[in-house]
Amino acid sequence: MQRLILMRHAKTEPWTEGIDDHARALTPVGHEAAAAMASALKAEGWVPEKAIISTARRTRETWVHLSGVFGTCDMTLEDDLYLAGERGVGDIIADNDGARTLMIVGHNPGLHDLSLSILRAAGSCDHQASIRIAAKLPTGGAVMFEAEEDGAFVPAHFKLRNFIKPKDVMSL
Repeated sequence: MQRLILMRHAKTEPWTEGIDDHARALTPVGHEAAAAMASALKAEGWVPEKAIISTARRTRETWVHLSGVFGTCDMTLEDDLYLAGERGVGDIIADNDGARTLMIVGHNPGLHDLSLSILRAAGSCDHQASIRIAAKLPTGGAVMFEAEEDGAFVPAHFKLRNFIKPKDVMSL
């Protein structure tokens, strides 16, 4: 069995002219959300063996909170995840199969588009989650997929198992 977690970085300071998008940091709420999501994923048993993280500051800051809860995990920073589209994210996953649970921490629209593509190809084991993910992948949101088959990443083999948003796990 293989598991795939697609997680968008947590809430980020707004872009303003003159600020490099790649260098935007998490907001205080983003830091809190990332920590809450890490605990929620671990409680659900979704702890990655391998993580591939965009090189953007906001994804690296999100990963700091995740890794603090997950413990030992093989992590790789990947330049090509920054602003990657659906196909680019899929190619990165395909090049890094082998882990039983793989996590990608990246950006929209690529992560949301890939989530919807996998959902269309294979369906869902959680109808409510599929409705919620169809609407939006918010900052800090994590989409969890599972495949019975081991081996190469084939979207049609993965079924949606769960979708968690920071609002689901944070005390507001």
